[in-house]
Amino acid sequence: MKENKSILITSEKLDLAICNEFVQDDACGGIALFVGTVRNHTKGKEVKRLDFSAYKPMAIKEMHKIAKQAIEKFDISKIAIHHAVGNLKIGDVPVIIAVSSAHRDAAFKACKFAIDTLKETVPIWKKEHFEDGEVWVNSHP
Repeated sequence: MKENKSILITSEKLDLAICNEFVQDDACGGIALFVGTVRNHTKGKEVKRLDFSAYKPMAIKEMHKIAKQAIEKFDISKIAIHHAVGNLKIGDVPVIIAVSSAHRDAAFKACKFAIDTLKETVPIWKKEHFEDGEVWVNSHP
């Protein structure tokens, strides 16, 4: 049986084409993609860069769990969840989620579920750097 999940945490640049290609399936009529990018501001302050760090063994395990839940809950065919760690500049991509399903509604719902759950449960932390300091955000698990 072909693998239906692609889970990755890397310090390398994420590749949307790889995620999109992974979820391609002749039985699927819908592919939903979420691409998170580093924006240049937050809460009225100019962001200079972000640093992402992760407790990788647990993060990978949780990402597999999210993928399994999405497949079961939304009846999707394939899912890719890729996250970057390290120093990212404005415009860089820290996260990509790609989902394929027979119908678009399931793909959209599974994609939203995956990013929302990832942000809530996966031990990946973000430090925002500003001109006048830095702050950890989304500190969970």
